[in-house]
Order: sequence, then C-alpha cells, then structure tokens
Amino acid sequence: MGARAESARRPGRPGADTPAVPEEESILQRGLEAFAELGYDHASARELARRLGVSHNFINDRYGSKAAFWRAVVDYVLGGHLSRMPEVDPSLDDVEQLRLIITGFYQGAVDSPLVGRLFVEELNRDTERLDYLYEHYITPMLETLAPSIERLVASGRMAPIPTDVLFFVVIPPVSGMVEVPLARRLGRPAHPSPEQLTATAETLAALVVNGLLATGPVARG
Repeated sequence: MGARAESARRPGRPGADTPAVPEEESILQRGLEAFAELGYDHASARELARRLGVSHNFINDRYGSKAAFWRAVVDYVLGGHLSRMPEVDPSLDDVEQLRLIITGFYQGAVDSPLVGRLFVEELNRDTERLDYLYEHYITPMLETLAPSIERLVASGRMAPIPTDVLFFVVIPPVSGMVEVPLARRLGRPAHPSPEQLTATAETLAALVVNGLLATGPVARG
C-alpha cells in the first residue's frame, strides 16, 4: 500500500483525516534510491522530501539533518548486509573461507545493487561520509578477511599484499554486479535470474581469490 504525504504540523492531536507518514523501512529505502541515483550533494532536502512523500521539514524533524539521514540509510542497508555475511567457520580451509566471505560481499550487491552504487560513489570523495563508511563497514570487512590472509601468507600460499592493494583487488568487481546497463552491453541477459546473478558473484569471487593466491613476487612501488 503506498504511503501518503505528511501534512503540515499543527498543534494538538492530529485529526482523523491527517495523512500518515510512510513506514520507517519505506523512508529508508526511498532515501537509498535517492542517494544512489542523485548522489549526496544533489539529493537536496526538498528533493528528498518530494521522493519520500513528506513535508519539507520532515528529515530535520525526524533525523536532525540530511547527513544524519544518510547515515540512517547506510546503517539500514549495509548493516543488514553485514548481518547476512557468512560467519567465520574455523573448520574451513582459509582459501574456502576467503572465497565465501568475498562471495557474500558480491552477493550483497546482487541483492541490493543500489547499495553498491552509493558505496562506490562515496569512495571517490574525501568526506565525513567516507570516514563513516571506513570506520563502520570497510574496517570490519577487512578485519574479517585478515586472519585467513595472514595464515595464507605465513604458510606461503599467498604473497604478502598491502592493505590498500587488497581492498582494491576485492572491491572493484562489485561494479560487475551494479553496472547493469554496461553489463547488458557486454552480453548479460536483460533479465538474469537470481541463480545467474549468484553464479556471477561466485565467478567473480573465484577469480579474485585465485588472483590473491598467485605467489609470484608482488611489484613494489
């Protein structure tokens, strides 16, 4: 059922005909769509209110600021994504553990490509938003990968690799899940099935892990 626009604030209890604001999940999902499509700077408070179907002061009243609303949107989508990531299983070989974690990351982009667009957009900007992503989401993901990588390096199955290089080995393939118009031009079906997209995520992860396991010398800058 579509949510109706919020009416102007009036003193006292609202009347029976006062339109209701959208549910919180709907607000955050529409916010994600706006930030992913427009970027943070172009998603003005007025445009956000229009897309949410609320009054122009709703975001400040509910969240305090546009920046706080952005953080709420990020926590809603990326927090949920992290909660669905495969848990570390000590019984698995480190290569298999690495593959599962990276596949889970790419699968998250399959399930919600708008998240990937928002994420990639913010990586190119030196802002407080990048600081927020780094502290709350990038660092935890790298910390999840680190133990397996350290053991693989120690055993000689993986060459040492700087953290910044590791990040840019793992992250860019996400674009293969979110750049849908380009993917179609490169031969992906217009309406791939969930199974096909999952297979794409698994293929990307396998290629990344196989590349990481190459034990030849790593060039030093």
